[in-house]
Amino acid sequence: MFKIPAKHLDWQINTPQVMGILNITPDSFYAASRHSNIESALIQTEVFIKQGASIIDIGAQSTRPGANMEGVEIEIERLVPIVKAISEKYPQQLISVDTFYARVAEAVLEAGAHIINDISCACIDENILTVVAKYNAGYIGMHLTGGIETMHTVESREDIMESLLSYFEDKKKLVAKYGIHNWVIDPGFGFGKTVEENFTILRKFESLKVLGLPILLGASRKSSLYKTLGIESKEALNATTVANTVALLNGANILRVHDVKEAAEIIQLLPYLK
Repeated sequence: MFKIPAKHLDWQINTPQVMGILNITPDSFYAASRHSNIESALIQTEVFIKQGASIIDIGAQSTRPGANMEGVEIEIERLVPIVKAISEKYPQQLISVDTFYARVAEAVLEAGAHIINDISCACIDENILTVVAKYNAGYIGMHLTGGIETMHTVESREDIMESLLSYFEDKKKLVAKYGIHNWVIDPGFGFGKTVEENFTILRKFESLKVLGLPILLGASRKSSLYKTLGIESKEALNATTVANTVALLNGANILRVHDVKEAAEIIQLLPYLK
């Protein structure tokens, strides 16, 4: 069992959990996940909760290859009203915000969010850790090489799993300096990795458990899945289900997905598959 800070809410990870993706950016790679106004976001949040989402993850900046970086002010403008609306309507629902900027993190935590989902694991803006510690918020840190402009560049390496373990061992030391000891790691499926490396992560997911932290998989409808099959992201639900099942069998604790119902059903069946 893991117990992760989440401001005033109790975030315990006893069994695998589902994180539903709520995109409020107009250029997210998966069009069906986009929501441009509060009413639409609230409707989708209610659907996700009914389908079994433990966490709602809200993002205002697309990180797909080639996406424009909108910047701090636009993220805050997009995020704060929706975070406030969801937290007011669903005060016991865990809300995560996908950002790598400290100023955005502070604004959304003030607005009612509980968790910061940082794809850079403090590589882009280390001050984000100061904010997380200040609010006793939850923290998710992803494996990312490079910076904003190079996050999808594949680095030369011999063993992706060794690289992940080394990266997170270093990050554990960094994060601990800010008094953060219980947090969530994300191996960064699809970010700066070859297709082969992404599938290696799924096969060898269990090796990450030595880090002693809960592990999130974010493979939902990503290109390594749909391009391997010669299809589009909108057709990749089945491929996502396969990837999520393999990861769960190998020790994943959280699934970050566009399709909550299907992910929740895998978890329901999981005890019968082991």
